[in-house]
Amino acid sequence: MQENKMTIIDDDGVEREVEIILTFDGTDNNHYVLFRDPQDPEGSVYPYQYDEESGEMNVVTDPEALEMCEEVLGAFMDEEEDDEKA
Repeated sequence: MQENKMTIIDDDGVEREVEIILTFDGTDNNHYVLFRDPQDPEGSVYPYQYDEESGEMNVVTDPEALEMCEEVLGAFMDEEEDDEKA
């Protein structure tokens, strides 16, 4: 998998480089990005909704959108695992 990176500014105003796992368009016509912080020992995945025109990103808090993100991530991880076995 090719590594994609972006820089975010956290709640404390500190810039951090994160790894983009995937981006996708949701069934709700919104755009999503799932990323992880390589410095996070737990490997947490962060789901954000973004606006392509403004570049603004907001954390996903809607339960239905969160569930959709989890399902897409699970399908992506399964596909990655299958590719590694082939």
